[in-house]
Amino acid sequence: MTIPAQTKSSSGSPEPLLKVDGLVKHFPIKKGLLQRQVAAVQAVDGLTFDVRPGETLGVVGESGCGKSTMGRLITRLLEPTAGRVEFEGVDITHLNTGKMRPLRRDVQMIFQDPYSSLNPRHTIGTIVGAPFKLQGVKPEGGLKKHVQEMLERVGLSPEHYNRYPHEFSGGQRQRIGIARALALRPKLVVADEPVSALDVSIQAQVVNLLDDLQDELGLTYVIIAHDLSVIRHVSDRIAVMYLGKIVELADRKDLYSTPMHPYTKALLSAVPVPDPRRRGVKSERILLRGDVPSPIDPPTGCRFHTRCWKATEICAKTEPPLIALASGHQVACHHPENAEDQQPGDTKLLQVAKEAIDVVSVVSKAEETAEEAATPKKTVAKDEAPKAAAKDEAPKAAPEAEVAGQEPTGK
Repeated sequence: MTIPAQTKSSSGSPEPLLKVDGLVKHFPIKKGLLQRQVAAVQAVDGLTFDVRPGETLGVVGESGCGKSTMGRLITRLLEPTAGRVEFEGVDITHLNTGKMRPLRRDVQMIFQDPYSSLNPRHTIGTIVGAPFKLQGVKPEGGLKKHVQEMLERVGLSPEHYNRYPHEFSGGQRQRIGIARALALRPKLVVADEPVSALDVSIQAQVVNLLDDLQDELGLTYVIIAHDLSVIRHVSDRIAVMYLGKIVELADRKDLYSTPMHPYTKALLSAVPVPDPRRRGVKSERILLRGDVPSPIDPPTGCRFHTRCWKATEICAKTEPPLIALASGHQVACHHPENAEDQQPGDTKLLQVAKEAIDVVSVVSKAEETAEEAATPKKTVAKDEAPKAAAKDEAPKAAPEAEVAGQEPTGK
């Protein structure tokens, strides 16, 4: 099985495969008889990053932060409002459909919903074979043979060639979508929530499949997800998005060990730890107050300052730039975690920050209390029972004192 060779880029080259600079996408809101624009949804507002050949860039964030819009912009399924997108040094920001068609062979996308991304009127053979017909590629041995080999590669049977999408489960449909995206051996694959619609048992299979295909075919991935465990497993670097902007961009190891942006720290604190005592990790849950602001009217300054426990006056006025505070670790924050304060002179907390600090401290202490209560008590002798009872009385009074903001007694 041989596919006509593509123009290859040198993996050893320092030049990135994909380069994004100041990418913006605003969706206009129109009202009235004349359909005049009255506002705009600022889905993506100034993204700058690059993707190197052979690596996997993970993108995480809450629902509505602009992850999927970003994925459609870099694959040119949406027209950017502003900014620049370069693929292999070629500006593809405003290429029309005809000029983008040859590049579709190198840039493919795996969609989130396997139920709506496959045409129910077409057979699996027609769906997976469509890229070959659109690009005019004739694989050696015939189209049917190559499509069947591709189905087998993603874990399906060659006999599924003449079946229809409704005959398959969610996991099988996602595999069909992966087979279609990888049929022409693309250089860049953007996977938009590739496992979010699948059962947990199937998620691991699909993630491992993507890993195996990357090693086998030399692919470069941009994987969009909200599951931090999936992103940690597959990514080389991770970008954290909040309300249309990248707030932190770092290597996987650095991001999980020393998160610098408060929002990243809050996200990581929400990841459940099965047994903190056995893993040597102290459980600390950060509870963010309020909802994500509307992208129609985002907050001034830092967009996270309305929910941040470190927000000061400068956070509400000046937007922090995305700068490198460590080697390969970029953060957009005036008062980062695990790094030097960028605005040490501004110490006056906003009211929302004072309320958030109270919530964070109460939640973390409540977890400590629950952890103490879950600790199995040792069996003591009769003569040691009064001492053990005296020790047990102190922790019972501690939670009430801690929640009230007082120093616990008996410690």
